[in-house]
Amino acid sequence: MKKTFVLDTNVLIHDPDSIYSFNDNNVVLPLTVIEELDGLKKFPDERGRNARRATRKLDNLRIKGNIARGVKTKEGGSIRVEMSVKAKLPIALVNKADNDILAMALGLKESGETVIFISKDINMRIKAEVLGLEVQDFEKSKVNIDELYKGWKEIEVEDKIIDEFHRQKKMPSPDKDIIPQQFVLLRSDSDPKKTALARYSPKEELLVKINHDSSSPWGLKPLNLEQSFAFEAILNEEIKLVTLVGIAGTGKTLLALACGLYLTFDREMYRRLLISRPVVPMGKDIGYLPGSKEEKLANWMGAFYDNLEFLVETSGKNFSKNPEGKKIPKKSSAIVEDLFSTGKLEMEALTYLRGRSIPSQFIIIDEAQNLTPLEVKTIVSRAGKDTKVIVTGDPYQIDNPYLDSSSNGLTYLAEKFKGQNIFAHVTLGKSERSDLAALAAELL
Repeated sequence: MKKTFVLDTNVLIHDPDSIYSFNDNNVVLPLTVIEELDGLKKFPDERGRNARRATRKLDNLRIKGNIARGVKTKEGGSIRVEMSVKAKLPIALVNKADNDILAMALGLKESGETVIFISKDINMRIKAEVLGLEVQDFEKSKVNIDELYKGWKEIEVEDKIIDEFHRQKKMPSPDKDIIPQQFVLLRSDSDPKKTALARYSPKEELLVKINHDSSSPWGLKPLNLEQSFAFEAILNEEIKLVTLVGIAGTGKTLLALACGLYLTFDREMYRRLLISRPVVPMGKDIGYLPGSKEEKLANWMGAFYDNLEFLVETSGKNFSKNPEGKKIPKKSSAIVEDLFSTGKLEMEALTYLRGRSIPSQFIIIDEAQNLTPLEVKTIVSRAGKDTKVIVTGDPYQIDNPYLDSSSNGLTYLAEKFKGQNIFAHVTLGKSERSDLAALAAELL
């Protein structure tokens, strides 16, 4: 039996290709959805771009057939815009666009169609279910957060195998389910304190000893097992894309920054360190900010400035020497400004990355849990030759109203790239910021 999927506007904004995601079933767009797309298309942000993309796709369908009666898809379904069928809603639901969409879905159900209402809006799903409609979130790009790839595993082996691994620095994996660039904690079956850290190299098809667990880029050292794996992933030249997932205080941004500064300024492996994050406010927005683009970004990128000043101090770069060789302290903020003045350190709004090709750069995308899967695809696909991309975030701290821990771009990226030779992922579980931060992450 064919089903009728009625789509809310936010589904098309989330993914303009969503109309083609329902196989041989019927897709219905209430006319109100077209009106809302028309109102959103003028905005210069991602919503506006996706509204325009969705509108163009619908116009292409119109050219192929009568979109009011339904245009057939190659899978055997149809897509149509509906305006005539509406049910009477309870008086509590006032006359507004969202409720017009619900009235259309309910009307189609009352006319005998098997209707499923699809929305990214939680309140719309609640109202639809109260009205007796079957409801679903748009789940094409969802992952099970509880089963998210951790990036590493523990393997118990005989004591002598660990001794041999330390001597040879490589060995075949005792676990055949290992995947490329997965990290491994080898633990002795007789002495739990006897361990070795390894990475599965797809190039050699062997477990190899990690090389960067004792590194200290810009004075920063790994404080736990997961941070050791994160250092290896970021500093390893084979790996071009790294995702770091973890709660507040686990060191995601700080690790990425320290390694980026080291590889860009000290090793000169990259032409520039480019830092960006989505401009999504936590809580009520304070409105437009005055000043130039750089001055506006300074307010959104405060966390990066804090981390940069901290790294300047831990690395000892906040001192210079006079002619007699005596150390003279310098303000950390002044050192940070000097880094920006070289042109090798740049902060950019994600909006301005669209359309660019970015070669030979070290890119950090922070707070990526506030990005949609489509936005993550757009950003990562900007990477040019010899560019490395680090994507960080906490899927449990999402400020985008239409995303959750399972449908955001960060977890989607980690799951989709799992097993690729140039990709590594690490889930960081322990907060190292402070005892207070660790307790807050656990209790609140």
